[in-house]
Amino acid sequence: MKKTLLIAGIAAVALFTSCKQNQGGAAAASPVQDSTAVAGSIVFFNMDKVMNGYDMANDLTSVFETKTSGIQAEIDRRGKKLEKDAADFQNKVDKGLLTTSVAQAQYQKLQEQQQSYQQYVVRKQQEMSEEQQVMMNQIANAIAEYVEAYNAEKGYSMIIATAGGILSTPVVTGDARLDITEDLLAGLNAEYIKTKDAAKK
Repeated sequence: MKKTLLIAGIAAVALFTSCKQNQGGAAAASPVQDSTAVAGSIVFFNMDKVMNGYDMANDLTSVFETKTSGIQAEIDRRGKKLEKDAADFQNKVDKGLLTTSVAQAQYQKLQEQQQSYQQYVVRKQQEMSEEQQVMMNQIANAIAEYVEAYNAEKGYSMIIATAGGILSTPVVTGDARLDITEDLLAGLNAEYIKTKDAAKK
């Protein structure tokens, strides 16, 4: 799954949440770039860069892709077996190797196998779609919570998320010193490392 698929899912959440000023929260990481942004400023960050550099997003995406590949391999294996069974049946029918009653019974069995296969594919697609949505929600929630905590300390009037692409909407152009992407990304990764370390204990 491409990271750009996640952007649509989390940009709205991150943008909406980051515009609110939280009354409390954790301290953000030290700035990693010069900035003229002061309390009350309107600042922005690039969501594409955050998604590409956020360790949590990369880790979850890697796990999801591995699981998806395994499920797709099983779908392919079952599909090829069904095709082989159907080809073998047709070959026997063409050669007149089956009685009418046996042919009808085997044909019915093939139909049941086909239906079972289709149900399996649909079920697995639904499961992976749900897992993808949960993953997107986890990433969105982590970013939104961190942005709130980050802004509780910084006190910006608004934090805008840009999505890159042809034009970095909603910020088509802006003072680079108001771009908090690197600072935000450093803080997100530091927070994620602390979360992973705590989970190991």
